[in-house]
Amino acid sequence: MDLFSGLLSSLGLSGAAGLNAYIPLLVVGALSRFGVIDLSAPYDFLANPWVMLAVGVVGLLDFIGDKIPGVDHALHLAGGVLNTAAGAVLFAAQTGVADLPPALSLALGVIVAGGVHATRAAVRPVATATTGGLGNPVVSAAEDAGSLTLSVLAVFAPLLAALGLVGLAALGYRLWSRLKVRRQRV
Repeated sequence: MDLFSGLLSSLGLSGAAGLNAYIPLLVVGALSRFGVIDLSAPYDFLANPWVMLAVGVVGLLDFIGDKIPGVDHALHLAGGVLNTAAGAVLFAAQTGVADLPPALSLALGVIVAGGVHATRAAVRPVATATTGGLGNPVVSAAEDAGSLTLSVLAVFAPLLAALGLVGLAALGYRLWSRLKVRRQRV
């Protein structure tokens, strides 16, 4: 993997972690386990069956809890740390083949995943307020689908993953702008 595709793949995976930390960790772990991608040390721990089981169990609990209004907001608070940490690890795991300094890779992963997660956490209360919480499961499912799509694209079509991340940023900006206008009217 060359520098450019490694960076695009890293962007896609860390952005996917901003939406859901567990999906890209499981995708990367499974793909490494099946020999589709090669993770260098120390990131090869993601393919360890015990690590994958732990991530899967916690991910399942998050998947269920994120569909419940109120619980989802508490999970987003914890996700501020978890999602950004997962994004940092995933960014560094992918750029390890592109010879970027590890500290820079980790910092870029934190910025990308943290930015996506912050946007997600800022927009979610709008869905809760406008639908009385009934829209939360739909929004959560869309976030999960987006995370899975970005994760797969990041590995197999990194340019499309980066473009998807740009699209997510544009959508987040648009939703944030609408929220800002509504708040000014009130």
